[in-house]
Amino acid sequence: MKKIEAIIRPEKLANVKDALGSLGILGMTVTHVSGRGRQKGIALQWRAGEYRVDFLPKVKIEIVLADEECQAALDTICVSARTGREGDGMIFVVPVENAIRVRTQDNGELCIAAK
Repeated sequence: MKKIEAIIRPEKLANVKDALGSLGILGMTVTHVSGRGRQKGIALQWRAGEYRVDFLPKVKIEIVLADEECQAALDTICVSARTGREGDGMIFVVPVENAIRVRTQDNGELCIAAK
C-alpha cells in the first residue's frame, strides 16, 4: 500500500476530487494548510504600501491505496492540479505498512478497497 500526500492550490481541489472519483478513488482526507516553496510567498498591496505574505494557502490531500493504483492516481493528480505556474504544489508518496478499519477491524488492502 502507498500513501499519497498531495499539496495543491485550493482552487484545484474540486478538479482533483472529480478526476480521482472517475478512477473510483473516493476516500481521501483533505486538510487546509499553508506553506511556501520556491514561490517564496507573494507581495500584496494594501492601502499605504506593500506587504509580503510568506505562507500561501494550500490544500493537502491524503489518500491510501493499493500499489497498483498508485501511478494512475499520481498521473491524475498531476494533470488535474496543474496550472503551469509556480506554486502548483508537490506530491509525496510513502509506503504504508498496514491500515485498519476501526468499525470492522478489516486490515491491509481489505480496508482501503471500495465497498
